Amino acid sequence: MPRPKACAMFPEDRVIIGVINRKRDLDYARQDHWYRIPQTQMPRGVHAEYLAFFLSGKVFKDQSGAIHHYARVTGIELVYRRDLLPAEAGHPRAGDVYYRIGLGDLLPKEPPIRNPTRRPIAFVYTTWDRFVSAAVVADLYSRSEYFVDRIYHALRSVGVRADRFWEAEKSDYAYAPGLRVLCENGVLDASAIESGSAFYLDETKGEDVVLAAILDEVRKRGGPVTVNLPSEGF
Repeated sequence: MPRPKACAMFPEDRVIIGVINRKRDLDYARQDHWYRIPQTQMPRGVHAEYLAFFLSGKVFKDQSGAIHHYARVTGIELVYRRDLLPAEAGHPRAGDVYYRIGLGDLLPKEPPIRNPTRRPIAFVYTTWDRFVSAAVVADLYSRSEYFVDRIYHALRSVGVRADRFWEAEKSDYAYAPGLRVLCENGVLDASAIESGSAFYLDETKGEDVVLAAILDEVRKRGGPVTVNLPSEGF
C-alpha cells in the first residue's frame, strides 16, 4: 500500500515512469489527479509509491523527450477504458480493463530527466534514490536492468511479448532483473544473473547474439503466445 502523504520519501520507494503523448492525458494527471495503465501491460499489478511522466510528442514542444513531472500514488482501481474516457467510447480498446491510478499533486522534477540517446520508454520501474539523482533516462537503470530492457525492446520489435522484472521486484521474482516469455509449450524465464534454471542473458556476448539465442529457446517451446500489444495513445 502507498505510504500516507505525510511520510517522507524513502530510497527504496518504487517509481514507475509512464509515458504521456497527449496533452489531455497530462491534464487528467494535473487537474483530475489520475493516470491509466492497461492491465495487460502490468498483469502482476501496479506496485509503486510514485508515478513519474515521460512526455513524448510535438504537442509538448521543448518539454518533449524528458521526465518533467511526478506524483505520489494515492489509490488504484480497475475500470473499463470506456468508463474512464466516455468521450472515446468508440476506441478499439474501449472494452479493455485499465488501472485507474489516483495521484496527489503533480510536482516538478528539477532538473528534468532527459533522454539524449532516444532510448525507448515503456513503463520503466525504478527506485526513488535513482529517480531523484538521475540526469538522463539511462541513470534510472542498473547495468543489468539496462541490458534486460534492451532485450525486452528487441523482442517487441520482432513481435514477441515479454514481461520485465526489475531489481526492485527481487522478492517476487527470483530471477530479477529478467524477462518472462509465455510460449505455447510453457514459460521461458531469462535472467541477467547467472543462477538457477533461467536462461542467462549474458551481456558479454552482445545483444544480437543473446537475442538470437533467446528466440531459439522460444521456438523450442512452440513459439510465443500471441498477444496484441497496445500501440501509442493507449
